[in-house]
Amino acid sequence: MANPVTAMEALQKELDRLNRRPGLSATVDKVDQIIEMLIAAKDEIVKSGMDKYVASASVTKLQNPIKAKFEQINDDLKGVVATQRKLGKSLDKHFPVKDLPSEHDAMADQEPLINRAIAMHLLREGQFSVASTFIEETGDAATLDPVNTVIEGQEDQVSADDEYDDEPMDEDRDNDDEDDEGNDEDEYMSPLEAVTGSGLQQLKTLSSLQSHELEAKFSQMYSILQDIKSRNLLSAIEWARSNSVELEARGSNLEFELSKLQYVWLFKGPSVNGLPDDERNGTAGALLYAQQNFWRFGNRYTGEIQQLANAQIYACNLAESPYRHIFSTETAFADVASSFTREFCSLLGLSAQSPLYIAVTAGALALPLLIKYQQAARAKGTEWTTTNELAFETPLPEKMLYHSIFVCPVSKEQTTEQNPPMMIPCGHVLAKETLQRLLKGTRFKCPYCPAEGLEKDARRIMI
Repeated sequence: MANPVTAMEALQKELDRLNRRPGLSATVDKVDQIIEMLIAAKDEIVKSGMDKYVASASVTKLQNPIKAKFEQINDDLKGVVATQRKLGKSLDKHFPVKDLPSEHDAMADQEPLINRAIAMHLLREGQFSVASTFIEETGDAATLDPVNTVIEGQEDQVSADDEYDDEPMDEDRDNDDEDDEGNDEDEYMSPLEAVTGSGLQQLKTLSSLQSHELEAKFSQMYSILQDIKSRNLLSAIEWARSNSVELEARGSNLEFELSKLQYVWLFKGPSVNGLPDDERNGTAGALLYAQQNFWRFGNRYTGEIQQLANAQIYACNLAESPYRHIFSTETAFADVASSFTREFCSLLGLSAQSPLYIAVTAGALALPLLIKYQQAARAKGTEWTTTNELAFETPLPEKMLYHSIFVCPVSKEQTTEQNPPMMIPCGHVLAKETLQRLLKGTRFKCPYCPAEGLEKDARRIMI
């Protein structure tokens, strides 16, 4: 394989060349012009009462203009196609196709899960129409029944609950008002939530993704993220407030961080935040906002609220004050957008990052090492025979390490779900199978110290 740096530079040059090509908007306009000419000729023929002489004259009159337009369109497309071909040749040259390090395809029998991951990735990226088409073309309608049964049961349960809910809370009244105004969101869980919450997470189909509600959730997330990018935090604060119970149960401080940043942004004044110069902006507006909203956080964030309030004294020279670091907004909006994405996805039972993106990235990092190992193994006349685990440890970034790995110090075997690590009363940890081999009746002796214990006193360690 070519030097990665050189290869990427060559690819970047080809990509820059492709980007420098004129856009195809002019080509699309030419296609629209052809369509307009055809429609005009059709209308002329219809008005003439389908006169064959008029029809012949109209078609003859169209031949040269349409031919010229098609030639222009072909010229536009030739340049784009030629540049794309060069990019493809550059890819083939610098990154030639290599055999996979194993003839065994570990994911060959997991096609439904792969399709699910792809569909979820498309939904998370906001590609809703593409995701809908993908789900429609890869989903199996026969597998919808288990999920639909759960959903229907939830719908019936909601209806039954409504019969006895004579005095709804204020939030419920607000939701009912919104529904009366045309909000068609269902009260019961989405198919995705239904599958997760009802223990059907093993259902290996795309049916749980066929939900307009899930699409609406991600659409809402992207709308709020766009507001945050535009330095408008109101929609994010409203979302956090409406989900405050769930966020607090997770120990999240998102609502306070959003409100704190709103205070800081108002404190900066109209010359920085670009908001109207009135009593609701500047230091006075920030103080008013704090009085109206910070009472909600008095018990948990008293110290931070005091610092924000004390900064009013240094409003004229905030850059030299002890609180200057609190009022720095260089990365504040990006940080809060990241926190919002993480919390939003967590309430949907999803990770902040797309699992497909993480898997592909980890695979791209590991693949060169696997190819190198395979080449070395074949040169020595050996083969990689393991199918359920890698032949060696693959170094990955710390952010991609999710589970600890424990190797039994006695058997030298890595623990698994069927053979988990067990802590014995003296504090040493052994694999479950090792512990069972040490048993004499119900008692055992630790292989590392004189301590003895009972089998019932061993505790499984979750990793």
